[in-house]
Amino acid sequence: MLLKHLREEVLEANLELVKSGLVLYTFGNASGVDREQGLVVIKPSGVDYDDLKPEQMVVTDLAGKIVDGTLRPSSDLDTHTLLYREFLEIGAVVHTHSEFATSFAQAGLSIPAFGTTHADYFYGPVPVTDVLTDEAIGKRYVHETGLAIVARFRELKLDPLAVPACLVNGHAPFAWGRTPHDAAHNAVVLEAVARMAYRTLTLRASADEVSQALLDRHYFRKHGKDATYGQK
Repeated sequence: MLLKHLREEVLEANLELVKSGLVLYTFGNASGVDREQGLVVIKPSGVDYDDLKPEQMVVTDLAGKIVDGTLRPSSDLDTHTLLYREFLEIGAVVHTHSEFATSFAQAGLSIPAFGTTHADYFYGPVPVTDVLTDEAIGKRYVHETGLAIVARFRELKLDPLAVPACLVNGHAPFAWGRTPHDAAHNAVVLEAVARMAYRTLTLRASADEVSQALLDRHYFRKHGKDATYGQK
């Protein structure tokens, strides 16, 4: 079976989204990329998570052309492949419609970095894209979604690994990581910090974001060459 290990990793990432309560029914998808072969493994479209098997994962090239598989790939494939082409550091992408992160996306709001839980995973606010124009929606909508994410990261000069997620305005979140496990993990944490941010704003609408010093202290204790968190 082509890319057997990556298929298994992508399946596990998809199932983690269900286990963590981030998707309903067949909403959401996860994918992974083999950089050496230039191939992507992604969940098939509309298949119930309970029925998913590694051999049902669809393999495409980085342009979205099916290389292996009898099922149609996720309808979000063009967003995934565009992110792989533009963000060369990432190895997996996850898309959900998780409740709180999607609420921020629907409001057209970024998720502020209010505290250290956020800072442990995201080096600053999680951005939201511009609203897609009617023209963009009427063209290659899924492709344009990816372009909107990339445009926001370019505009803000963000490192995709330092802020491994983006909210698509009026739509929902995308998250990513070096591996399918990392991408799913980041999606779960994204929903948690979105929930906390919502409650923070509910308690105090004028709440300040965490200081730069505290953001640096918590982010860099887990990331970078001088990280001290966990075991070597």
